[in-house]
Amino acid sequence: MPSFEGRELACQRGERLLFHHLDFTLDEGEALILVGANGSGKSSLLRLAAGLSRPAAGALIWDGREITRDLDLHHRRVIYLGHADGLKAGLTVRENVKFWSDLDGARGSLDEALQTFDLTPLADLPARFLSAGQRRRATLARLALDRSQPAQIWLLDEPTTALDRDGQAVLSSLIQRHRSAGGRVMLASHDPLPELLGRRLRVDDHLAAVA
Repeated sequence: MPSFEGRELACQRGERLLFHHLDFTLDEGEALILVGANGSGKSSLLRLAAGLSRPAAGALIWDGREITRDLDLHHRRVIYLGHADGLKAGLTVRENVKFWSDLDGARGSLDEALQTFDLTPLADLPARFLSAGQRRRATLARLALDRSQPAQIWLLDEPTTALDRDGQAVLSSLIQRHRSAGGRVMLASHDPLPELLGRRLRVDDHLAAVA
């Protein structure tokens, strides 16, 4: 089975080295939960894993090959949801979810994805009118889309922000379904889902020394 690894990773933001000598492995069905103080580099590590930025040192490896050898292919195996919701304010909730559906090549019903996060009554409302919690649910609806080729890795940055208990339960269920099908999850959260079992990676343990 293919493995996903980070080897001797270092990440630099501007002139500051956030972390170095960081290793991880993420195998089929696993969840890796990133923990650490604000500014320790959790979000930056997720962006590295998504292939959206390059490490200052080290490499990201999929099935024995560096992801930089075919970034387009890596992007197709990943769903990355950043801390910002990424909604287009002028589009309705349905139009936003349809955009992701078209982008991901989803084959299932938009209505089912909307219903998963109780968004049906809001489907025709422009995103600019949504509350913070509604915006988060609209963003997470992307995970409920049925794809002909499911993404192999979910990279989630603070997915529980502004999410109520019911929304967290739905998210936990989707993560469990994804993992049961062999999917992998890496997430950073100050409010970890109580039902989510997985290995912890403390990014603070790899902080670079300040000269």
